[in-house]
Amino acid sequence: MPLPLLLRSLLHHSLTRTRRSIPLTTHLRRSMATATSSAADPITPSNTRVGWIGTGVMGRSMCGHLLKAGYTLTIFNRTLSKAQPLVDMGAHLANSPLAVASQSDVVFTIVGFPSDVRSVLLDPTSGALTGLHPGGILVDMTTSDPSLAAEISAAAASKGCAAIDAPVSGGDRGAKTATLAIFAGGDEPTIRRLNPLLILLGKVTYMGGPGKGQFAKLANQITIASTMVGLVEGVVYAYKAGLDVGLYLNAISTGAAGSKSLDLYGSRILKRDFEAGFYVNHFVKDLGICLKECQNMGLALPGLALAQQLYLSLKAHGEGNLGTQALILALERLNNVSLESSPPSSST
Repeated sequence: MPLPLLLRSLLHHSLTRTRRSIPLTTHLRRSMATATSSAADPITPSNTRVGWIGTGVMGRSMCGHLLKAGYTLTIFNRTLSKAQPLVDMGAHLANSPLAVASQSDVVFTIVGFPSDVRSVLLDPTSGALTGLHPGGILVDMTTSDPSLAAEISAAAASKGCAAIDAPVSGGDRGAKTATLAIFAGGDEPTIRRLNPLLILLGKVTYMGGPGKGQFAKLANQITIASTMVGLVEGVVYAYKAGLDVGLYLNAISTGAAGSKSLDLYGSRILKRDFEAGFYVNHFVKDLGICLKECQNMGLALPGLALAQQLYLSLKAHGEGNLGTQALILALERLNNVSLESSPPSSST
């Protein structure tokens, strides 16, 4: 080939390659910028679809706050009647956790037991993670095993998603008034990005990496367990001493014996109102996880062990679906007394 023709051919080939490479590079740059921008966009009702799995005592009220804030909500619950009030408020009902996730950017779960968490999130055929698009976020608010939280986080990351463990404390009243304590574990920037949603439910505290939210909640349950034992023991003692128990509870509420447990459950105990704000069955589960973790850590926590045995006795009496304030029944049985009868005129 003559030299001028060869030069023209090489120049044409070089320019063609350059023209072809420019759109590809630009496209990649733009795609990366779009993905970064999307991940950094603040969460708002106009750009974030929310899913919710578990609409029981706690979840129903929590979902309601998100709906009232204007978020598009897709929900799933095994018992349809528990989801119906939210459907009436405008939530969309899905037929599986997978279906919820396929229509959501952020999926919350608050179910009963670790086995339920594993099923609704990790089941390969119906679980939420299977249906979640890359960039989606799972937020598990169930009290569960820290090791399971870490497993879910790793599984989500492998799919280009994120998972946060964010169990809550505050009972049904905290859920209704949006004053829950939320213990968050996982990637801190992701948790900060979720803040517009979480602040609609309560106060968020970042506890550390995956599983640390669960560890914080378990420590919370240990504290509550012994507090509840002290509360009902004080009530039985006051009753046996012939005190007006209502007057006694009111008197101690502003002193050093005052507590959130007293505020939440004192009047319910006196009224024999044992409806569940938090189920005995679920508390037994929580305390069992605590004890298992204590064994792993080599910790001896006798108050925790005693509380778990007392709550187990309620379950043995068929009272697992009552609220945790039903602990008074175990102390009444131990002492052969009942607050329903007239109190003795003096201590015996």
